[in-house]
Amino acid sequence: MEKIVVASGNRGKIREIKEIFKNYDVISMREAGFDREIDETGSTFEENAVIKARAVSEALGCIALADDSGLCVDALGGAPGVFSARYAGGHGDDGANNALLLENMRSVPDEKRGAYFESCVALCLKDGTVVTASGRTYGRILRAPDGEGGFGYDPVFFSGELGKSFGRASAEEKNAVSHRAKALAALAQKIGGIL
Repeated sequence: MEKIVVASGNRGKIREIKEIFKNYDVISMREAGFDREIDETGSTFEENAVIKARAVSEALGCIALADDSGLCVDALGGAPGVFSARYAGGHGDDGANNALLLENMRSVPDEKRGAYFESCVALCLKDGTVVTASGRTYGRILRAPDGEGGFGYDPVFFSGELGKSFGRASAEEKNAVSHRAKALAALAQKIGGIL
């Protein structure tokens, strides 16, 4: 079975992709020997996913899978969106990102706290062909973090499908309804005859 290299340094994201894509031999880009930063210059999740997958695929001559995802909050006009990982300034500072989000949502009434996570995944084949798919999961923003599980905005996102925060969900529960799981399932259907 050919390896699929995940174009990400986010351990939580890599773990989720490995769990969801368990029928494939999935390794992280660091395990494959790629440790450069990739500039995410796209204005959409899809553009950024393609940029990351193509960069790793071309550098290593491999099949590469990238995810670009984020939280889109209705009351904030879709923010933080593609800037989710660096919403508070530094890249990947979950605590600061959550604190800024809760501060910006402080005066928003409960009925207007709707939000969704969106994920776009891109698979770049060795010949440069790129296949993409996306998924969303809907819920609302809580008034305070709830639970220690997951990563990113999980503790402040109440999943409508699960009836609890992603911070309280087990990995299995989250992977059954998450934006990334939906995007990867759609991608798996598209690539079934390719890989």
